[in-house]
Amino acid sequence: MIKKIEVFDPPMCCSSGVCGPKVDKKLVEFSAALAWLHAQGVQVERYNSAQQYEAFVSNTKVVQAVNDSGTGCLPLILIDGEIVSHGHYPRKEELAAMVGLGGPAATVLQ
Repeated sequence: MIKKIEVFDPPMCCSSGVCGPKVDKKLVEFSAALAWLHAQGVQVERYNSAQQYEAFVSNTKVVQAVNDSGTGCLPLILIDGEIVSHGHYPRKEELAAMVGLGGPAATVLQ
């Protein structure tokens, strides 16, 4: 079963974490984790609100989350269309569990 993970990032210049005056280690690790998931056959889509506004406004769950909680809920992580994480970037192990790789599926909401 191929899973689809969608990441709705807060506004930033790039999602890699290596742009700007300071490298963001969490973003670098998260980007690497997404690349690993993709290599495992998981469909990965990532949207930056500053550059892909249409992806945000066309997803009713994302619109509802932002309306309810403000942009502090970003990043939002959706798997197969369901919100499984908000407000932080999960570690590789958490992402793997969320898509059913390497252990029982888990839902991490913080």
